[in-house]
Amino acid sequence: MDNMAIISRLRELSDEKYRNFQAGLIPDLPGERILGVRMPELRRLARELAGTPAADNFMSTLPHRYYDEDCLHGLLINALRDYGETVSALNRFLPFVNNWATCDLIKPKSFKKRPEGLKNEVLGWISSRQTYTVRFGIGVLMNFYLDEGFEPGQLRLASSCCCEEYYVNMMIAWYLATAMAKRPEAALAELLSGRLSPWVMRKTIQKSLESYRVAPKLKAQLREIRGRLT
Repeated sequence: MDNMAIISRLRELSDEKYRNFQAGLIPDLPGERILGVRMPELRRLARELAGTPAADNFMSTLPHRYYDEDCLHGLLINALRDYGETVSALNRFLPFVNNWATCDLIKPKSFKKRPEGLKNEVLGWISSRQTYTVRFGIGVLMNFYLDEGFEPGQLRLASSCCCEEYYVNMMIAWYLATAMAKRPEAALAELLSGRLSPWVMRKTIQKSLESYRVAPKLKAQLREIRGRLT
């Protein structure tokens, strides 16, 4: 299956109502770039292609035209088992990621054991000037380092990314709110560190209060902190 055949397959799987729904969720992306393929269909196609020459050719051809192609590319990266191959594929692809949804679906299987060197890669991604590369790096900390491998300095690293970029700041807040459930003492200390903008603090508190995993006592503290914010 060549790239044109993959695009034809995506067109066959598209759903107009879902396309309109997706366009509403990703307002920064022109609607004509969204075909409207549902995620279960994308996952099935990714399983069919994973490990084939067709997948290699598809991932080597950038940029893609459609959002759905980008999501398929992310799913194919997730399926890679070799860590070095995964990092190389990410570093080729991340500069072309242009929306939060594609960014957030990339959770590589090869990262689950936190291979040696991944922390340095995270530092590189977070140091990028590209919005979704930074967002991805913070997502790696959230998805792979809040259980085993956690260090309080990782929270400080994420806080250092506070900027004018909405999608970066939203990821910082999401990460810290998740940390409120898993690493409450460290997360609360980071919230009060003075390193966060008031907007990120409010959004972190909001997401924490919405979470069923954050303890009631901590939620009461967060409400008090929110009340003191100007």
